[in-house]
Amino acid sequence: MVAAHGELAAGLVSGVEAITGRGAHFIAFSNRGLAPADIERAIRETVEGANLDVVFTDLPMGSCAIAARKVQRLRPQLLVVTGVNLATLLDFSMADGVPPREAAERAVARGHEALGTIGTPKHAG
Repeated sequence: MVAAHGELAAGLVSGVEAITGRGAHFIAFSNRGLAPADIERAIRETVEGANLDVVFTDLPMGSCAIAARKVQRLRPQLLVVTGVNLATLLDFSMADGVPPREAAERAVARGHEALGTIGTPKHAG
């Protein structure tokens, strides 16, 4: 599950689909227009209904992450990943045969490695 603000989750899942054809590995969820209790209920129902092991969220202290962490209290085996990016989801989607927790931890490392800057900053002078 990818839970995020606005259309970010759908966009990330769309990116996975376009690159790998494996977008169906994820359920995209938007918190748009939902109260905190509604977000928590929706995440809980999705996690339980699909028997998910991992929830990816956009912001570490955003409403989706907070709700997912509350669900995690009820399901301690649930892993909540925050700060998700496309590189993270691509790596996770390609981890065939790898247990979900291990795949998620490896994907987080890949997503972190993907962050960077390109170019030399211009200095006033």
